Amino acid sequence: MHKPHEFVIWGSAGHSKVLNSILAMRGDVVVALFDNSEVEASIPGVLIYIGHEGFSTWKSTYGNVENVSALVAIGGGRGKERIAIQELFSKNGLKTPWVAHPSASICKTASIGAGSQVLAQAVVAAGTRIGEACIINNHASVDHECELRNGVHVAPGAILCGCVNVDDNAFIGAGSVILPGREIGRDSIIGAGSVVTRDIKAGSTVAGNPARIIKSY
Repeated sequence: MHKPHEFVIWGSAGHSKVLNSILAMRGDVVVALFDNSEVEASIPGVLIYIGHEGFSTWKSTYGNVENVSALVAIGGGRGKERIAIQELFSKNGLKTPWVAHPSASICKTASIGAGSQVLAQAVVAAGTRIGEACIINNHASVDHECELRNGVHVAPGAILCGCVNVDDNAFIGAGSVILPGREIGRDSIIGAGSVVTRDIKAGSTVAGNPARIIKSY
């Protein structure tokens, strides 16, 4: 019989409900929530603590946390924030495993970094490498030999064709398509429904078919 594993989640919006549902399917439990703002707890019966001070309060009262795991439920182009919170968890002795919905298809030759999340019906194909604190959302497809570095979010229904490289903290919008072999620079934003036919420089926001730069820094 599976012994429930205890988790905490930073972020108390819709994404935390998604992660909680995945954990519940595995028989695991969420014992605390954290958020940077004073919001209602997204999981009934689970206490929410505010900010770093709240995290310190929880840790001091909870006791031994070496068997507690942690996830970050902050989506969108906030990869740097996800990574920073994940580092906070790790420095305080919490585990940061990657998790996947049971319906996700993940090839045995793929690798997935700490704290990353592969959601319902997503595909991670052969030879793909996914960094830490990444989100592969519902029905997204990451084809063979892609490389996603830390803090990347691939939104629902997005398609990364083979051998696409995505640098740190990039956000790939819902329903977008990245053609084979393209390079997506760090901190880039690919607008929903875009078709990326050429490499995208760091810090660019692109949209359209074919995708064109609409903002850069």
